[in-house]
Amino acid sequence: MKLVRYGNPGKEKPGLIDADGKLRDLSGVIKDIGPEQLGDAAMAKLRRLKTANLPLVRGKPRIGCPVTGVGKFVAIGLNYADHAAEAGMPIPKEPIVFMKVPSCIQGPNDPVMLPKNSVKTDWEVELGIVIGTRARYVSQKDALTFVAGYCTINDVSEREFQIERGGTWDKGKCCDTFGPIGPWLVTRDDVPNPQKLDMWLEVNGKRMQTGSTKTMIFSAAKIVSYVSQFMTLEPGDVICTGTPPGVGMGMKPPTYLKKGDVVTLGIEGLGEQSQTIVPFKL
Repeated sequence: MKLVRYGNPGKEKPGLIDADGKLRDLSGVIKDIGPEQLGDAAMAKLRRLKTANLPLVRGKPRIGCPVTGVGKFVAIGLNYADHAAEAGMPIPKEPIVFMKVPSCIQGPNDPVMLPKNSVKTDWEVELGIVIGTRARYVSQKDALTFVAGYCTINDVSEREFQIERGGTWDKGKCCDTFGPIGPWLVTRDDVPNPQKLDMWLEVNGKRMQTGSTKTMIFSAAKIVSYVSQFMTLEPGDVICTGTPPGVGMGMKPPTYLKKGDVVTLGIEGLGEQSQTIVPFKL
């Protein structure tokens, strides 16, 4: 299933994309797509629905983040060997874990704001994992059974804040609008192998990133298992899993986003995003 939330910010309704690519309203069945709707039993109930009987949504409404109630937004750094090389950093022996804050989450096509005093805002297409069942000290073998589904994420990053200002990476990762997620949450039954997904990103129509999840250093299963050793993963938590090469920081000379740029990105089967870069405003 492709689950979606649509409507104005803060007033999104639940929906799904049917086999013909049409948006159907789920608000008569569930109140939203959040932690209570992500477990296996709730998902099984949705799969039994006759989608043709669900109301069609007319027009082209705004698409929001496909999940509400995200408690933790966990991120994995340098998870592609060729990206580590372009960043001039060693291949990690264990997953590098940092956090993005839920307040940076937005819809997949909402504008991205340049933070005040930003000079090095960058892009990163990433596979997102959405947790469906509480995961604590889970094995790698069983890890993916705790996953509700997968999605496309742009891990927008301000490199000066992240790398040159001291401390942790988090302050370059958590600015408002730095977490576009969606357009859909694709349930795990429709993603039989999350390690075989092509991914790409363009800026102003020019291809910057071309990659595949098959080149991840640590697999989705490894990441869920690993992170669950250090924190309890709750339904609705989101993990972004690293980016392939082609980020602005790795170019010669480095190239960063500016007002008016348009970033488009996508992952095979998980949908596409498009964001226009705009100045900061309160």
